[in-house]
Amino acid sequence: MLGGKIRTPPSLAILRFDKIPFARQGGLPVPVNPRAGKLAEASDLVNVPKLMTAYYTEQPDPAVREQRVEFGTSGHRGSALRCSFNEDHILAISQAICEYRKHQKIEGPLFIGKDTHALSECGLVTALEVLAANQVHVMVDAQGGFTPTPAVSHAILNHNHGRSSGLADGIVITPSHNPPEDGGSSTTLPTAAQPTRTPRSGLRSGRTNFWLITSGECCACRTPEPARRALHTFMITSRHM
Repeated sequence: MLGGKIRTPPSLAILRFDKIPFARQGGLPVPVNPRAGKLAEASDLVNVPKLMTAYYTEQPDPAVREQRVEFGTSGHRGSALRCSFNEDHILAISQAICEYRKHQKIEGPLFIGKDTHALSECGLVTALEVLAANQVHVMVDAQGGFTPTPAVSHAILNHNHGRSSGLADGIVITPSHNPPEDGGSSTTLPTAAQPTRTPRSGLRSGRTNFWLITSGECCACRTPEPARRALHTFMITSRHM
């Protein structure tokens, strides 16, 4: 603050993106997209009905690498239009998570959330059916709204504090910062950490793709109608944020 006025840091003063071609990040010039800060154009919009239809009707081919489950930094991401995020993927991932919980003796509740991507609601419903069939105690947002990943992590840590058994873990149906047409599923461990692609996590792409290949068996591990009746809720408050 100089002379009673607040001085805006240079990094926050870039308002006219069309006049300033470069921003600075860590002291280095970074190109700024000329459309930054502007409204989306028609070509940017996603055909949501087509996207959701593809989620349910298109079936991935496990023989095609791009259509298999591939855990990245914290989960699997893809698009229903490219057969890389369809219902079969969520069926397989959710069943593999249930197996992992049994193997690791994670017997507490599973906190699950979703973000604002179009495919997240579809993915959430599919995951709930598999979790219910495996008799997992599921916790969802009491308001049925969008759930930030940190809120799920906070709920897990809050539940697990002081416990040595009955530990909770979680899932967030989100592709993170990926484009609007993408979907994703991210797993959160009892420590609120997210498993990596290393074998030490125990939740490996190989086992998940086994369920993807045997998708018919996956379908037997789901309970459509009673799924939501078996849910419990948790409230997101300002302390989660």
